[in-house]
Amino acid sequence: MAEKIDYRRLKCGMDLAVMPMTDRPVVAIAIRVLAGFAFESPEFLGVAHVCDEAIGKGTAKRNGRALNDAFDEIGATHSSYAGRESFGFSCLCLPEFTAQAVDLLAEMIRTPSFPQDACDVAVELARQSLAALNDDPQELAKKLLHRQAYGEPLGRHPYGESETLERIGRDQIVDHWRRFFRSPNMQCTITGAVEPDRMADLLERVFESFNPDPRAGGDRPAPPALQFTPGRRHYDKELEQEQVMLCFPASAVTDADFPVEQVLIGVLAGGMSGRLFTEVREKQGLVYWVGAWGDHPRGAGVIHLGASTTAQRVDRTYATLLREINRLENDLTEEEVSRAITGIVAQVQTRGDVSRARATRVADDLFFHGRPIPIEEKIARIEAVTVKHIRDYLEAHPRDRLSVVTLGPRELDP
Repeated sequence: MAEKIDYRRLKCGMDLAVMPMTDRPVVAIAIRVLAGFAFESPEFLGVAHVCDEAIGKGTAKRNGRALNDAFDEIGATHSSYAGRESFGFSCLCLPEFTAQAVDLLAEMIRTPSFPQDACDVAVELARQSLAALNDDPQELAKKLLHRQAYGEPLGRHPYGESETLERIGRDQIVDHWRRFFRSPNMQCTITGAVEPDRMADLLERVFESFNPDPRAGGDRPAPPALQFTPGRRHYDKELEQEQVMLCFPASAVTDADFPVEQVLIGVLAGGMSGRLFTEVREKQGLVYWVGAWGDHPRGAGVIHLGASTTAQRVDRTYATLLREINRLENDLTEEEVSRAITGIVAQVQTRGDVSRARATRVADDLFFHGRPIPIEEKIARIEAVTVKHIRDYLEAHPRDRLSVVTLGPRELDP
């Protein structure tokens, strides 16, 4: 049965997509605010992450403990995050408590009190998380590659930098909330046993006239542009494993050939049958870990390949990563493409059947496309990908502008 999604722009300025599923025992709610770390003031990098840590610690009506108790009283689970371009809130509840759950989310979003002690703790936690990256070579290498390849502001890290965290206090946290948190800057998705008109009336009521800083106006911030920079840099660090990370420009989510990219990555890294695992790890024993993935700011895309290996094998590992993606233009098989497509479709139809996953998927559609995209359309585009499509994609996205980072005891040979 085809999905039915009710999509509308509310009078308050919020985008709302509702997927009624009368047979589901739970309701999933996802709210996004265009307020991620790409929109931070440069002198206060990390403030979005800190704001996320502090925003649930109290409202004008309740302290943090009372707010959590209110969610618990209706059996609702909730979480939040601060991402690159968006600040997200999610909630899972029983259908009969949907209105109360939305009220509580609105209370947290509209009237956070940002207690001083909670703000201080949030900054300290961010400092600790940033310091902990030094003990996580894989994540540290990714951070260094993003900073090199993406430029400002998309190459920033959620935790900011040590010197910018030192400048952040309650005033900066409140300012970030005031600048970006307003109903015209928000998108909401609700899936489950709900009625679209009732949800629209509910959201209109709780987010009416929500604009803490009228000077900000009602326009949504434009997507930051990707300033891709090729190059190669080594960071010396005493490690047992050498991290190798590389990336190159690819398709945006809204591009016609984006499904081809999804299948391409499935061929490379789709489980234990993926080329990188079988060729680089199993046959040659070069790496401890190897992977490929896509990263997609709005309006842009980047394909990443990464591995951890020994210092003695770093040159061979780097060359093999490039070889494996380049030779797809010559020896890619129909069997590999079919297997990758099957894996992607199975993942969509199994994980995507969960209410929360559906809400997240539709929220992604609003974020990237500005409207819901039927899942049937997405699957059909995936299933239509052929060997020729992938070869054409590789030709259209040459690996002649690589951005490369190595982290460990040995630099790549020139």
